[in-house]
Amino acid sequence: MLKWYEINGPESDVVISSRIRLARNLEQYLFSAKLDDETAKAMVDEVKEITPTLSQAGTRKFYACNISTLNDIDKTAMVERHIVSPLLAEKDQPTGLILSEDETISIMINEEDHIRIQAIVGGMNLEEAYEEAEKIDDIAYEKLHFAYDEKYGYLTSCPTNAGTGLRASCMVFLPALSSARLIHKLMEEVAKYGMTIRGIYGEGTKSLGSIYQISNQKTLGSSEREIIDSLNRIVQQVVKQERKRREYMLSVNSEEIEDQVYRSYGILKFARQISSDDAMTLLSQLKFGADSGVIKFDRAFNIHKLMMGVQPGSLQWSLGKNVGSLTRDQSRAEYIRKELPTII
Repeated sequence: MLKWYEINGPESDVVISSRIRLARNLEQYLFSAKLDDETAKAMVDEVKEITPTLSQAGTRKFYACNISTLNDIDKTAMVERHIVSPLLAEKDQPTGLILSEDETISIMINEEDHIRIQAIVGGMNLEEAYEEAEKIDDIAYEKLHFAYDEKYGYLTSCPTNAGTGLRASCMVFLPALSSARLIHKLMEEVAKYGMTIRGIYGEGTKSLGSIYQISNQKTLGSSEREIIDSLNRIVQQVVKQERKRREYMLSVNSEEIEDQVYRSYGILKFARQISSDDAMTLLSQLKFGADSGVIKFDRAFNIHKLMMGVQPGSLQWSLGKNVGSLTRDQSRAEYIRKELPTII
């Protein structure tokens, strides 16, 4: 079964993925920040019990685990594949995870809230992501008792998540706007509409390879439909701005861009060792060139999948062991050489 990041969805030249996340808490427990370890473990175990029901209800198989049983490489690789948040991976308290086999659905247990239901799909498709998350939410609602208030909606640890408990986000690839140093201006613009732009792994993280996340800032006072429609409009405008900037760059600087794209391919194809930061920069330039038609290959392949594969955790996970930086750089270069197609 293909993973979400192996599929190029709508508008994939700019929008890498769409994600819906629902925050829920069980009414019989204190918020996560107030739980002792024993109670946290009991809550985690209770939520994990819905795993068989999820598998029986749909076409996907689901698996559950305690995060504490995973090693650091597994945790890091899951953060890099957007399965779990950095907060969940680093938390000392008992935590858990329910994950679908295609990694489209993940349920983080005892992160900031008791439950974070996440659905992530390729390309610009918030509606599909919401439908997937809503199905899981309905099943969980039947088995678990969520904290809900008639006035304030779903009760959450952070007041900005109360109400619908819904965070919608799109992961976007913005090389042209980044190159023109327009990201800060874009942040100011989207903030006027209740949206925010963050790094590749969400709040408190930096952009890698010109990849950012655009999401709603609050949930209280808006319906699920209003949040999704608003984000759709904002992201569509960002897509237009990015494409317009790309066209301008190519019209005034096509030869230099072509040279840069082919140089990037040459380094990636023949380098014997390469750092993750350098790989992301070069792959970003290659994706820009491929999306713009500057460079063409003899077969289809997903550059974003390659971007995730070169990250330290994912690379070591594929190797099956923890290795030093030099070995990682050598293995990364070998992996890229193997995966890159031939230029037409």
